[in-house]
Amino acid sequence: MMGHSDQDRVVIFDTTLRDGEQSPGATMSHAEKLEIAGLLDEMGVDIIEAGFPIASDGDFEAVRAIAAQAQTAVICGLARANLNDIDRCWEAVKNARRPRIHTFIGTSPLHRAIPNLNQDEMADRIHETVTHARNLCENVQWSPMDATRTEDDYLCRVVEIAIKAGATTINIPDTVGYTAPRESADLIRMLLEKVPGADEIIFATHCHNDLGMATANSLAAVEAGARQIECTINGLGERAGNTALEEVVMALKVRNDIMPYQTGIDTTKIMNISRRVATVSGFPVQFNKAIVGKNAFAHESGIHQDGMLKNAETFEIMRPEDVGLTETNLVMGKHSGRAALRSKLNDLGFELGDNQLKDVFVRFKALADQKKEVYDEDLIALMQDGTDAESDRLQLKALKVTCGMGLPKVAEMTMTIDGSEHQVEASGDGPVDAAFNAVKALFEHKARLQLYQVNAVTEGTDAQATVTVRLEEDGKIATGQSADVDTVVASTRAYINALNRLLIRRQKSGADRPEVSYKDVS
Repeated sequence: MMGHSDQDRVVIFDTTLRDGEQSPGATMSHAEKLEIAGLLDEMGVDIIEAGFPIASDGDFEAVRAIAAQAQTAVICGLARANLNDIDRCWEAVKNARRPRIHTFIGTSPLHRAIPNLNQDEMADRIHETVTHARNLCENVQWSPMDATRTEDDYLCRVVEIAIKAGATTINIPDTVGYTAPRESADLIRMLLEKVPGADEIIFATHCHNDLGMATANSLAAVEAGARQIECTINGLGERAGNTALEEVVMALKVRNDIMPYQTGIDTTKIMNISRRVATVSGFPVQFNKAIVGKNAFAHESGIHQDGMLKNAETFEIMRPEDVGLTETNLVMGKHSGRAALRSKLNDLGFELGDNQLKDVFVRFKALADQKKEVYDEDLIALMQDGTDAESDRLQLKALKVTCGMGLPKVAEMTMTIDGSEHQVEASGDGPVDAAFNAVKALFEHKARLQLYQVNAVTEGTDAQATVTVRLEEDGKIATGQSADVDTVVASTRAYINALNRLLIRRQKSGADRPEVSYKDVS
């Protein structure tokens, strides 16, 4: 066991597949979860929180499958403070080489009021449930949800109870992203000083980014003695997201002079997994995002460009290759073969099977015939359709749209629904509206369009358009993405992509659900 005295090692706990996937619209398929888990394991993540097993049968099966495939990482499942949750979690993770149960309960006055428990009643429940988890699994993590708004004395009391009951890791969540760095550090110091047995376990920090301080709060907690950081790829997560894995890992690497701590992360894999998570989650990375944004290593100012030409260190504190970034260059075209495409996609973080490559190669050739220049960004966008077409209930087969000044906007569409082809003609205020109306006519639904966003992938009039569509139906949100040189086609595919993801959420909601929404966790 590692205590807080091991000053040079910080454990990375990734919750992309749990907290990250709980982001409204970020649903991932079973196959996508397995893929991302494999990439996290290969990258060197210490603990992968694979999901919330009792939330649905789909979550349970995903966690169990990830547990079975994991090679090195500890595989963790989340459970509320009740015996049924914990038993279900153990069933999901028990076949992992290194399983962990993570159980939690909200300890702040606001959260104690939800189950209507007084301090003593909650303390008894914590003792009972942590003890039960430890009887099943040697590796138990406990979290007092909303710890940063819990009374100090009570927080010390329940942390001591959890340690005595057998918890080996105590996570201190800033559930609402309210804490400032000084407070984050002071809280960890207080617990280490006041709680008996605190020096025998690992303290963790789980920070949300509501005020933009998640990474700073996590690093402050580490300097105070925390030795596990909970984070997600690209900072994905509830509301404004979580501490971003790439930010804390690179901060520790770049500023090792003032933060002399080590992680086991292979940083050269950061860019690849960032792009893949963006693709499968439907949450594109903002251009100016630290470490992994498109502009993170871009320079336009004349002064900056001059300095970069003379010495890159004048304006870059890390090298692009440190995070696995390859320069955008023209190496692919209509004469490129499958082997070259496979190699290039591997460089960009996409490992494809033969059948997948066959499908992508056909789409790549079609793109190469339409564009004069094919860049890395074009290939990434090509992959951002991001769905397993064979398993999609809805598939676009053909689309013809007529529009113009003074002309009606009409879409003629052929769509496959559960294997059967259907055709329709619909009109609208514009070509995209007409296409969306055609989809609605063929597949009736009550989903409301929350977001429609179009971005050009590269420069030029032949640039691909990457379209993001977000739909909401009965409180469920799903995001779809697609890319094409034809904006209307990209828009329609993104819309259908989002509908397919909503259908997945419909299936999940048909299974047994938690008594309290599983989005209300640490």
